[in-house]
Amino acid sequence: MRLVIRWALLAVVLAVVAWIVPDVDISGGVFGLLVAAAVFGLVNVLVGPLLRLLTLPLTVMTFGLFSLVVNGILLALTAGLTTFLDVGGLIQTIVAAFLISVLNTLALVVTRGHASRTSTSAV
Repeated sequence: MRLVIRWALLAVVLAVVAWIVPDVDISGGVFGLLVAAAVFGLVNVLVGPLLRLLTLPLTVMTFGLFSLVVNGILLALTAGLTTFLDVGGLIQTIVAAFLISVLNTLALVVTRGHASRTSTSAV
C-alpha cells in the first residue's frame, strides 16, 4: 500500500513540476503521468545508486551540488525511456529535478506525519 501511495505522490509531484517548469511536458493525461512516475521511480532505484556511486568524488568536491546534475541525468534518462515525459535543456532538467526532490520530500514528510497521527489516534 505504501508503494502505491508513493507512486501517486510522485505522479502529483511530476504534474506540479510540469506545471511550474515551462520545458517539462507530460503527455497522455493521467495514464501518461502514472507511467512517467513509475519509470522515474524505477530509474531512481535501478540506475540511481550506481550513478551516485560513480559520481561520488565529484559530489564530494562540489559539496553535494553535483547531486543536482545526477538527478537531472536520471530525469533525462526517464524522458528518454518513456514517450510520455519530455524535458528541455540541461538547466531546465536540473531545475525540474531539484523541484521534484524538494516537493517529493515535502509530500513524504506530510504523509508520514498524517499517517502517524491517524495510527496513534486509533489506539
